[in-house]
Amino acid sequence: MKKSKQYGIVTGILFILFTLFTLVVKRIDVQAIGPMNAKVGLATLNQAAASFFGVHEIWYTITDYLGYLALAVAFGFALCGLVQLIKRKSLWKVDSAILSLAGLYILVVAFYVFFEIVIVNYRPVLMEGVLEASYPSSHTMLVVAIMASAPIALKRLIGQDKAAVRIAQLVAAIVIVVTVVGRLLSGVHWLTDIIGGVLLAAAIVMLYVSILSWLESEKA
Repeated sequence: MKKSKQYGIVTGILFILFTLFTLVVKRIDVQAIGPMNAKVGLATLNQAAASFFGVHEIWYTITDYLGYLALAVAFGFALCGLVQLIKRKSLWKVDSAILSLAGLYILVVAFYVFFEIVIVNYRPVLMEGVLEASYPSSHTMLVVAIMASAPIALKRLIGQDKAAVRIAQLVAAIVIVVTVVGRLLSGVHWLTDIIGGVLLAAAIVMLYVSILSWLESEKA
């Protein structure tokens, strides 16, 4: 129970940090530096980072494919949950790690929709001639949340001493790092979009860990 409370505190801190960071991006140093004179928060920092990193379409393509990989991982867990549901004939008999993971995915989608409606910043480039919402980087949030939670779920499904878990952790780490760095290098997001995406994903994953820890303490 003590550990689950500690995880809960860390989760709360991460959500608060994301909220505060979002308010800073929304309110401070707002300038019309985006396409079509779109206003962007923390403009001086974002413009400096954009000028330094530039635009590289190859990284946009690479990170897009990594996004598809993350979606495939999510589909794999969903399929595993469906198989358990069919065999056990009850939703509540599906492993808690998978049920909680479904909640994580729903939360990711909810935040994606929310920030498509409540726009904080616009992209530094037009996407097919369209000015799109940019903050937080939904692609970064999705990949980090799915890939960071995958080894955690896998460990609870097959055991923490399995080689498969260690491989999953390594692959997840590589995909996350390449996505975060690659999305920044691609030039389709401001630096603050990437930071916001990572912060939000970290908070969501810690919420997942907190729930799993609480459920395990309840069973003990």
